[in-house]
Amino acid sequence: MTQVLAHGVKLTDFAVSKVRSLLEAEGRDDLRLRVSVQPGGCSGLIYQLFFDEQLEEIDAIVSFDGVEVVVDPMSVPYLDGASIDFEDTIQKQGFTIDNPNADGSCACGDSFS
Repeated sequence: MTQVLAHGVKLTDFAVSKVRSLLEAEGRDDLRLRVSVQPGGCSGLIYQLFFDEQLEEIDAIVSFDGVEVVVDPMSVPYLDGASIDFEDTIQKQGFTIDNPNADGSCACGDSFS
């Protein structure tokens, strides 16, 4: 029996709506939003968000109104309590991550420590 692990990442309603519309535009129903943390960037760690068709037994999964968000086990502690939103303003368009575990971030906001 496979154990399904959960994670503490949250998706705002607007982010769920945006992810759903992007998945519909792809025309595929086998994709999930994968969120991970990788070494890199000017502050040491960088976020990665992408659609993934692969699902490993050790991945943590949470569904938000039918939108599945997958986090690998190494990234779970770095992302616990993080909230993902989508901004659509004249100044910025894209996903944003508010992470209470980040001690500091770079000026561009793409990496954290």
